[in-house]
Amino acid sequence: MAGKKINPPDVVSYVDLKKYTGTWYEISSYPNRFQKGCVGTRATYSLRTDGNIDVLNECYDGSFSGRLKSARGVAKVVDSSTNAKLKVSFFLPFYGDYWIIDLGENYDYAVVSNPERKYLWILSRSKFLDEELYLQILKKLEQKGFDINKLEKTPQK
Repeated sequence: MAGKKINPPDVVSYVDLKKYTGTWYEISSYPNRFQKGCVGTRATYSLRTDGNIDVLNECYDGSFSGRLKSARGVAKVVDSSTNAKLKVSFFLPFYGDYWIIDLGENYDYAVVSNPERKYLWILSRSKFLDEELYLQILKKLEQKGFDINKLEKTPQK
């Protein structure tokens, strides 16, 4: 018997890419193989002249005294009516979905997932997110059908 079909999450109504660029710190995420052992994880986005976005993901390997690992990639908007659905590639020609499903009014936090809900990241402009705001985000995620118990806090210092 096939499992229950999970609907893709809704994305935010609009993302101003100029406001979205800059550095984001990972507050928590679903564990995934490409970030295993990472602490101090951050992503920096820069708008390119061709409309795409340069992506720089960085984290420390194992501990804050560990080696700084980085991965460079490119993101392209696939839904220009919202700018909330992007495709990101670190290994061309392979792209993964990057959907912005929640965004602070002042671009102070963002929540990113994909259509299958396999990935989930809570990002903030600062290394630490106000606990009350974090709990509000978790409540919204739970209402959207995400398993918030799978989220793991990302060490930041």
